[in-house]
Amino acid sequence: MQEFTHDAPPGREQAVTDEVVASFAGAPDDRLREIVQSLTRHLHAFAREVRLTEREWAAGIEFLTGAGHITDDKRQEFVLLSDVLGLSMLTVAINAPAAPEATESTVFGPFFVEGAPEVPLGGDIAQGAKGVPCWVSGSVRSTDGSPLAGARIDVWEADEDGFYDVQYAGDRTAGRGRLRAGAGGEYRFWSVRPSPYPIPDDGPVGRLLAATGRGPMRPAHLHLRVEAPGHRTLVTHIFVAGDPYLDRDAVFGVKDDLVVEFAEHPPGTGPDGRELDTPWASARFDIVLEALE
Repeated sequence: MQEFTHDAPPGREQAVTDEVVASFAGAPDDRLREIVQSLTRHLHAFAREVRLTEREWAAGIEFLTGAGHITDDKRQEFVLLSDVLGLSMLTVAINAPAAPEATESTVFGPFFVEGAPEVPLGGDIAQGAKGVPCWVSGSVRSTDGSPLAGARIDVWEADEDGFYDVQYAGDRTAGRGRLRAGAGGEYRFWSVRPSPYPIPDDGPVGRLLAATGRGPMRPAHLHLRVEAPGHRTLVTHIFVAGDPYLDRDAVFGVKDDLVVEFAEHPPGTGPDGRELDTPWASARFDIVLEALE
């Protein structure tokens, strides 16, 4: 059935917008009032610009309902939607550290889990995750150059098959952990070399990507969240130099300063004296946190 839109008199359309905006005028919180009134204006402007049909409106409601149904404590489809629309990275850009020397932030992603197991300096967060052993090290410092002893570092990543632990059945924990920087701000741990992978594309967001001719791939990366008292919390990635998806990340999260060379090593003795009978990799990534005023 063909559907037609009708051009309503501009005054009638604007009257709807004005009425809704006015309905929020009594909101006691100034910031909430600003946000919902602006959201109303922009959302209504979008509908007018594309001349949204009732069928398209219903399809949009169905899409959002599907995103809600597939979301649970292990999968956040709305974060995924925000990511592929670039809203996550735009929010990151709006709130980026003012200090140019601070490490750049990027998307949080949908796979962070509170309560990751604590590991000591030099410990292994892989915990059985499949992949090439990888030694990651670096330092955590403030923008004034001082080391941030005891900074808390959360790390999580997918295995070589492209899956996070929470995507497997059961309650396994692998490829994630939490450690504290040493007295000199140093950190180090074993994991597995990151691999590229597709974002979950078996739900509404995947269907959106397919319908628009976009791919679901993310370049290989390791997630970090770093916290220290008196400093801005950093959420960032370490990307693998040379990855074929660096210039077509499905969630637009790549920044040049976050791309790192991962050195390849033959079997032998690791930096901590560990004997490895398979090839392994290593990378260094120094972190600078912005001090809060």
